[in-house]
Amino acid sequence: MIMFWADEVAKKLKERKLPLEWVDDMKTPSGRIHVGALRGVVIHDLSYKSLRNIGVKTKYTYIFEDHDPMDALPVYLPKEKYEQYLGKPLFTVPSPEPGFKNYAQYYAHDFQKVFNAIGCNPEIIWMTDVYKSGRMNDVVKLCLDKTDVIRGIYEELYKKQLPHDWYPFQAYCPNCGKVSTTRVTGWDRKEVTFCCEVDRLNWTKGCGFCGKISPFSDKHHIAGKLLWKVEWPCKWKVIGVTVEGAGKDHMSRGGSHDLAKLVCQRVLNYPVPCPLAYEFFLVGGKKMSSSKGLGSASSEMLEILPPEILRFLMVKTKINQAINFDPGGDTIPKLFDDYQRAADAYFNKTDKDLERVFELSQIGEIRKPPKIRFSVLAQWVQMPNMDEEIKKEGLTEWAKYARVWVEKFASESEKFLISEDVPSGAKNLSEKQKEFLKKVSEELDKDWEAEKFQKELYEWAKEIGISSKEAFSAIYLSLIGKDHGPKAAWLILSLDKEFLVSRFKGVSSVQKVIPNLVRDLGSDRILKPFDLAQGGQVRRGNIDPEIFSIDSQLKKQFPSISIGVAVIKGVTIEKTNQELEKEKEELLKSLEGLTTEQLGQYPQVQSYRKLYKEMGIDWHSQRPSPEALLRRIALEKGLYTINTCVDAYNLIVMKNRVSIGAFDSDKIQYPTIIRLAKEGEEILLLGDSEPTQYKEKEIAYFDQKGGFNIDFNFRDAQRTAVQLETKNLYINVDGVYDITPQQVEKSLREACDLIIKYCGGKLELFGIETT
Repeated sequence: MIMFWADEVAKKLKERKLPLEWVDDMKTPSGRIHVGALRGVVIHDLSYKSLRNIGVKTKYTYIFEDHDPMDALPVYLPKEKYEQYLGKPLFTVPSPEPGFKNYAQYYAHDFQKVFNAIGCNPEIIWMTDVYKSGRMNDVVKLCLDKTDVIRGIYEELYKKQLPHDWYPFQAYCPNCGKVSTTRVTGWDRKEVTFCCEVDRLNWTKGCGFCGKISPFSDKHHIAGKLLWKVEWPCKWKVIGVTVEGAGKDHMSRGGSHDLAKLVCQRVLNYPVPCPLAYEFFLVGGKKMSSSKGLGSASSEMLEILPPEILRFLMVKTKINQAINFDPGGDTIPKLFDDYQRAADAYFNKTDKDLERVFELSQIGEIRKPPKIRFSVLAQWVQMPNMDEEIKKEGLTEWAKYARVWVEKFASESEKFLISEDVPSGAKNLSEKQKEFLKKVSEELDKDWEAEKFQKELYEWAKEIGISSKEAFSAIYLSLIGKDHGPKAAWLILSLDKEFLVSRFKGVSSVQKVIPNLVRDLGSDRILKPFDLAQGGQVRRGNIDPEIFSIDSQLKKQFPSISIGVAVIKGVTIEKTNQELEKEKEELLKSLEGLTTEQLGQYPQVQSYRKLYKEMGIDWHSQRPSPEALLRRIALEKGLYTINTCVDAYNLIVMKNRVSIGAFDSDKIQYPTIIRLAKEGEEILLLGDSEPTQYKEKEIAYFDQKGGFNIDFNFRDAQRTAVQLETKNLYINVDGVYDITPQQVEKSLREACDLIIKYCGGKLELFGIETT
């Protein structure tokens, strides 16, 4: 057995027999605090608990350095509001949300909630309180008096000469309130001479004020602060810290800790606290920064991992090993598996090392975790009628995280959705496979246990004379449109029996699709027009490439893509229609109570988000049209009134959550194509005065003049926009991933119906193009 690192540290510290071991950690709350800082909290918490476990009197504190300046503007904050505070102490910057004294307290509170949730409960110290208490005044004076010594330490470590008027102190400018822009140039043992230099920095301006102030703070004000590398050891002395570590960037040779150590020895005459050097926490291989908005905020980690699993991730990784956490793929399921193995070691006493890791990962009372693997749970949450089974197995809490993993991080092979209609893939089943499905249907009236039913599925396949692979693929193709899926018995038994019987019977009647016979849009030579308003029959298939096509490269890259195209001629578009407004009100009423969280669970929304991610677009800032419309409703912002055409099809977009676009057909130069944009191509979007340049990964519709929309019907071009004078409409509907051709056809049909209802006209073309 190898002793756990924190236990080993505690054992050595006990030998020095100090009256109190004071463990401390710290952070500047400059924005959403990233998960990398959370690793430091856990490491210090483990040290504290290991000391306490062997009877050492100990204390654990966490310092929020709220007196530091705002030195960068987080990307998620409005520049126009916060840019003016750059260079000012964080405790003077207003909170982004009401209910907090200032900016620092807002972000510190957010971080504190997270580390409390994972079982870390240090006493909180605010650095403003330490300065205002006057406790820093003696070390401030000492450092100013010994500036020559400190200047020498800097020059020794960094091999760079500092100006003779350099001092390790920054004044808070009494004129503009900034600290980043001030430079102290003199000290007469009572006051410091300083200037707030206008051009000292390139990211904020000083006010130009120069003067003298006392460097000593009191309960009414803070005069200034020591430079951080000098302040760090001074805090150790003032507070009484005996154990404190930091990330390897600070602890490496020539880093901040080396300088702090020399200040302790040559200036403060204070023993250097026991150093705990630890590796970074990386997300996808990248170190994170709070103010730049990179990586995962610590609070976001609790959205994807339960507290005990997040703590376990920190505990199980050795202090000198980086944590490179990539939530994609099977990282999260494997982490849950590791936690369950550690629990087995603890309760069955099979592995002392894992036993200790599990013990230190607990938050409060030690409890046995569920036995069902996370990968199985991720399948269960995608099945209907599994809530009772999930509850029975004690998986209710973990199920929340399984749903998040499926939505955000699972590969396509791990996802499935029960198709509303018979999937097109079922059309190719063999007669033997159909016979197998019939046998399954006949057995559904019995009361089955899942394990027993799974074994019988294998037996029935043998009886009929097909392989188990053929048998199970028949089930999956009929239900979820894929040739693989979760354990078939559990999937089948989670579904309504009548639905299953109907579906398996329906599979035998699936026919091959028949190509659309439409040819020439430019003239009246339409071989087979379809009029939905008159109840005409629609057949799905390929559209004449002289009208529309899907680019071959796009087909290869996105084989699930399907596009619906229609043309309606002779419309009359109005600004508003009273009956249409009533339909809008009815839809809004039906969507009352919709939340943004619910919105993110829809398979259609998830499909568009995934496509946007593939295109390199952040869907948080540029949301697909169905999500954007429904989000307005969820946030109670209401809907815009555009015109009777746009308002009509937007109702179908919100109802089916499938993207639709309509364009002035007379302004389009046929043929059209959907493809990836090319370098240098531009589009003048509706409402803009300057053209937007496409990114090479973006998918858009193009005619012979150029692009007429962007990002799968996200926004449209000015030149083809539907106006009140528009007479002929070109309509498209796009689906991908879990948005099937059947759903695309349904949305196109309903959109055409509603447009004709409120705008008149005749449907001249209707077709669905797939890969």
